[in-house]
Amino acid sequence: MPVVALAPGYRGTVADAEDRFHGNRLLYIGWEDHLLFCSPVCLPLPPDMPFGALLNEVLPGVYGSHPDFGRIDWGQVRWFDSGRPFTPDPAKSLADNGLVHKSVIRFRTPGLAGIGGSCS
Repeated sequence: MPVVALAPGYRGTVADAEDRFHGNRLLYIGWEDHLLFCSPVCLPLPPDMPFGALLNEVLPGVYGSHPDFGRIDWGQVRWFDSGRPFTPDPAKSLADNGLVHKSVIRFRTPGLAGIGGSCS
């Protein structure tokens, strides 16, 4: 989203530029139909991390407290990258899966719609 400065000719440092995160990229990750988590989480992750490590090592720490998490069939999950469907390769890195700094990743888990189907 473009920002309009109030002062003509303003030049400022972009506070969330990729080079400010020590080799990591910010990834926004949200779980559809699970509003117990009201918005995507923002995680600084290394671009060379395998997507499979995101699934097996990172997401359990973020979403594992939800009763639906242990019931996810990862083979049926539908993934979206910035609103567009995509099929990640768990063996490839985040970068090789096309994820860039500030990508918005959302995943939908068919058959799981929150506590008692309430989307919470």
